[in-house]
Amino acid sequence: MNAIPDDAAEPRGPATSRSIVRATEPQALTTRALEERRLIHRNDSARVQADAFRDLRTRLLALRGDTNFVTLVAPVAAGCGASFVARNLAAAFAFDETKIATLVDCDALHPAQHTALGLDAAGGGLMDYIEGTASDLQQVHYRTGLPRLYLVPGGSVREITGESFSSLRMRTLIDSLRSSHSNRYVVLDSPPVLRSPDARILSDLADLVVLVAGYGRVTTDQIEKAASNFDPEKLAGVVFNDIH
Repeated sequence: MNAIPDDAAEPRGPATSRSIVRATEPQALTTRALEERRLIHRNDSARVQADAFRDLRTRLLALRGDTNFVTLVAPVAAGCGASFVARNLAAAFAFDETKIATLVDCDALHPAQHTALGLDAAGGGLMDYIEGTASDLQQVHYRTGLPRLYLVPGGSVREITGESFSSLRMRTLIDSLRSSHSNRYVVLDSPPVLRSPDARILSDLADLVVLVAGYGRVTTDQIEKAASNFDPEKLAGVVFNDIH
């Protein structure tokens, strides 16, 4: 297993900590920087959004109990704002000082999380790790400037990814992230459900699926068609994202 840097408080011991390396956290993002990255924060100007994502986090935690888990955030179609939802759901987990969150950008055709978070992903990303160009998970696991929030960016752009997402290398990455610390929560940012089979393939790696529908952008039939791609036991619900 690759060593992954962490900075969340957790009781140490053989059952909870596995080969963790601590690294220096970059300077914490200012409120202005958080707003530029469209990240929730604790100030009054973002309280409504912050509370909404905390509520989503609480609902997911209630479904899974005390164990950490992997959540797939999947848009019904392009333009639903699922990357925004995935980013802020991960941030909501990181708000809790007893938890760590890793956001994984799984949209190989249009990777955008590293740009949104203002990161230089020179070390590569998810597709580079899957294909072996980046051999070490720590190389593609970036700190974001928000304490306890990490990103695995999409990496090299790829047209076809189905076989990559069902590969042993992909499963190893997810298993390594979730098992490196018992308080790490992994959020997968998925490509649109109705555009390709990638979201359905990624759902095999997830414990829960959150479907994102852009308010007024998709029909009820599209939502139902998208939802039918997932195991009903995993489908946590639909988030209606009011995109301005």
